[in-house]
Amino acid sequence: MEFLDGNLSIFADICEKTVLKRILKDLWKIVLSSLERTIVLPQSNDSLVRGEAKTLTPKQCIIIDAGLETIKQYFHAGGNGLKKAFVEKSPELASLRYALSLYSQSTDALVKTFVTTQHSQVHDGMGIRITGNEKIKPDRGSGVEKPIGEAVLQIDMMLGKERKVSVRVIAVNDMKWQTSGMFRPFVDVSMVGPFLADKKRKFTTKSKNNSWTAKFNEAFHVLGKESPDCYELQVTVKDYCFGRADRVVGMAVVQLRDIADRKSCVCWCPLGPRISTDETGMTVMRILSQRPADEVAKEFVKLKSETRPVEEGR
Repeated sequence: MEFLDGNLSIFADICEKTVLKRILKDLWKIVLSSLERTIVLPQSNDSLVRGEAKTLTPKQCIIIDAGLETIKQYFHAGGNGLKKAFVEKSPELASLRYALSLYSQSTDALVKTFVTTQHSQVHDGMGIRITGNEKIKPDRGSGVEKPIGEAVLQIDMMLGKERKVSVRVIAVNDMKWQTSGMFRPFVDVSMVGPFLADKKRKFTTKSKNNSWTAKFNEAFHVLGKESPDCYELQVTVKDYCFGRADRVVGMAVVQLRDIADRKSCVCWCPLGPRISTDETGMTVMRILSQRPADEVAKEFVKLKSETRPVEEGR
């Protein structure tokens, strides 16, 4: 506040009223955005995943909330500054308040928010095709300049007292991948949703040797407590590399709400290079990235942050 007081008193002395209002509006946006980016939700990066992040305590969240009132009064300046309507309706204030409201939620609640709000996480110009058990491959969509490949899954859902999902990785077709060594593709299937901390959440197929169209035919079973709307399957195709990190070939996301009424179906999933999120999804990821001691949060951030390396693409 001392910094703002010292500088704005200078602007107030030398600026016309209309110019001062423009300065106040820009400064308001900068102050609120800076609070969110540097204090509440620092940008996610490798250091956060490694466990170097420092999370805010509930008391610190209350202090920030109280500080917002002081900042609002300062910019309003008893009617001589910004209008209260502008301040209260500004998207920067709404974003910061939303971040603070999510901050105190449990990891399960945040993961549930992510799954229920993110409807198109992989963009490649084609959507997932779903058929019955006859396994008839539908026509491919047009307009895809560089398709990465396609994963084929059979998903069976039993939604009784115990919600059980059976996933069979049938094949991965037409993979586009360039490597100087041997290509050994395999598939990771991860169940994402609330209340899975004590469940096996990730399954991995065996790898295949130098096969750009690989048949797997391996099945896994997962359990969930809540409705299918709260869960999704993330499919990540990787190239097994001995002695160094496996590399991402492509990924797809199947949201169980889209197939819950079918009980049994085959999904043809086009593979994209990375996961895309909107502002809500990014906010959830940034909050969870500040929980390095929470294995579920750490695993979630890593899963959603993986990308296909550019230098390996054709």
